[in-house]
Amino acid sequence: MAKKTYDLLFKLLLIGDSGVGKTCVLFRFSDDAFNTTFISTIGIDFKIKTVELQGKKIKLQIWDTAGQERFHTITTSYYRGAMGIMLVYDITNGKSFENISKWLRNIDEHANEDVERMLLGNKCDMDDKRVVPKGKGEQIAREHGIRFFETSAKANINIEKAFLTLAEDILRKPLKLHIVSHPKYLGPKDFEGRCCSETSL
Repeated sequence: MAKKTYDLLFKLLLIGDSGVGKTCVLFRFSDDAFNTTFISTIGIDFKIKTVELQGKKIKLQIWDTAGQERFHTITTSYYRGAMGIMLVYDITNGKSFENISKWLRNIDEHANEDVERMLLGNKCDMDDKRVVPKGKGEQIAREHGIRFFETSAKANINIEKAFLTLAEDILRKPLKLHIVSHPKYLGPKDFEGRCCSETSL
């Protein structure tokens, strides 16, 4: 068996309405790329990126979900086991912000109780087309006790900072919560490099 090249694996989820830029956010972070011709995600897709935090190599498995209603039943099963969830809205699309409350309810219904959440107001490079004031994003984040960033995948604003902050928040949780989130981890020793295949996630 090949030697494991990371210490911890965190499963993250991007959720939000279709068209808010979830795939662009993911590609900017994972590949440092921006593509204006992305088609809507069909069902589910994911990327892997390994980062180093507090002396540990952490593999981030980031799932990009479809925002369309018809894929809802597919994507809800991916909430289970997610250790961090980013809720994304588009600052130029008021409806996508209004629907954040719906996405928050989905997390309450389908995700682990201890999941870390973060709110992203995406496309902040398009300030001339803004319809959602930054203060509104800050307010809903305060109400739910979650972090908030305005981001731009196109201009590469706060993308890496958001992902690393979310990973750090997960890392700060007690070790036992990591084990609960991934039942295949049998105990702390598994975090020292003796873990079964990640394909079982």
